[in-house]
Amino acid sequence: MQKQKTSTPRDVLTPEALAMLQTIARSGSFAGAARELGMVPSALTYRVRQIEEALDVLLFDRRSRQARLTEAGLELLREGGRLLTEIDAMANRVKRIATGWEPRLTIAVDTVIDRTTVLELCEKFFALQPPTQLRLRHETLSGTLDTLITGQADLALGVLADAAPVAGLQVRTLGTPRFVFAVAPHHPLAREPEPLSDLLIRRHRMVAVADSIARGGGLTLGLLQEQEVFTVASMDAKLEAQARGLGVGFLPAGLAAPHVRAGRLLLRRVERAERELNLSYAWRRTGTPAPGRALAWWLQQCEHPATREALLGGDL
Repeated sequence: MQKQKTSTPRDVLTPEALAMLQTIARSGSFAGAARELGMVPSALTYRVRQIEEALDVLLFDRRSRQARLTEAGLELLREGGRLLTEIDAMANRVKRIATGWEPRLTIAVDTVIDRTTVLELCEKFFALQPPTQLRLRHETLSGTLDTLITGQADLALGVLADAAPVAGLQVRTLGTPRFVFAVAPHHPLAREPEPLSDLLIRRHRMVAVADSIARGGGLTLGLLQEQEVFTVASMDAKLEAQARGLGVGFLPAGLAAPHVRAGRLLLRRVERAERELNLSYAWRRTGTPAPGRALAWWLQQCEHPATREALLGGDL
């Protein structure tokens, strides 16, 4: 005679079985649950005993005429309810991904790009309830483009427009933010007559943002020969350093504006030509004729002139 195979927890803890246990707990009796499920009470009782034997626990207190859960039964229903919710969510994600949504989208954001605008766009994106997981990377200078080249990002905002063309990438113009020379009100350059010459500026420490590229020397912009440099990790850190008088330098006009109005920064005219930085946004080509729906949504936002202007932080 062949020995009957013993059921394991994986055999018995199916979504259908968990839903059955929820029905019993909700109705308060095996008889009521059997009527609701269209089963005879003996068949329902047998299935519950199968689950109890596989888990080696009692799920219901048999001393009461009601279907009262034990502590083990309560824990199983708590965890089972969570699992059923996750299964439903997974099914919805799979359905939506099958309609063209990417599982994840990584966006490299240069530190010159207005962070508030990026987060507002994220808020609009999440309102669509997409199945796509979104990841932001904060980069600087050539490191922003490098994340695309190395496959670490799908979209980059704030790529230097004069970078050499790269096969496999699409590039569109974002705009040209205006940069202003700013110093703290208590910095020595705040008292010098304008326009400030390079010879005068060279005597004072410049604050620079480090290039985030992981290979090579990276880029430096706006520095003078033999000038002392204080290097920081982001444009926000550069602004704060200049407001504290730790150095001087050029800042995006929109980023500097509220600090100029608050009196934390003072704008100074300089002899050299006004600094211009042509920026673009770029994305990786996919193997399909059209981008996924998540990337397509972000590209559509970047097509609006008002969005591009907001991403560049506006002006004073």
